[in-house]
Amino acid sequence: MPLIALTGGIASGKSTIARRLAEHGAVVVDADQTVRDLQRAGEPVFAHIVAAFGEEVVAADGSLDRAALGSLVFGDAEKLAQLNAIVHPAVREETQNRFRSAFAADPSAVVVYDVPLLTEARGTGEWDEVVVAHAPAETRIARMVAHRGMTHEDAAARVASQASDAERLALADIVIDTSGSLDETIRQADELWERLGS
Repeated sequence: MPLIALTGGIASGKSTIARRLAEHGAVVVDADQTVRDLQRAGEPVFAHIVAAFGEEVVAADGSLDRAALGSLVFGDAEKLAQLNAIVHPAVREETQNRFRSAFAADPSAVVVYDVPLLTEARGTGEWDEVVVAHAPAETRIARMVAHRGMTHEDAAARVASQASDAERLALADIVIDTSGSLDETIRQADELWERLGS
């Protein structure tokens, strides 16, 4: 019953690896999706965010206006810390619940935690393996410009706001090099699955 942390910077190919492992039968717990679930209207986290940041972060349909919230906290360390203090403990608790549920349903499951900010949050050390999807920063910036319509400056700023490649690689038990073709990334994900199952 291995518990694997899969991390990587923005546009590193992490989601591709997670999808491939899920195709093999892994139970993938997606950190970003967990955050979205907890921030839905009616959830305690949503209420705490609105109480802390005001009605301006509520969209016309009553949901969380992620863009408005992002513009409030991006570049403001104090507000970002305030948001993280609301969100991170709730996400930690919910992901632990999801891990437990997966193992309760299948004690031999391979559970993969797809988490972009493992380095920034330092993790909690319960992982059997930490897998890092890695491509050089310039490669990731080029992908964001090509596939997400971002300017080079915006893409570079997003990369710069995350942990450095060196910090991420320092946590790695396994590195999947995603700088090549999609087929090469898939092949490495398949090899990882073989290793996890052996």
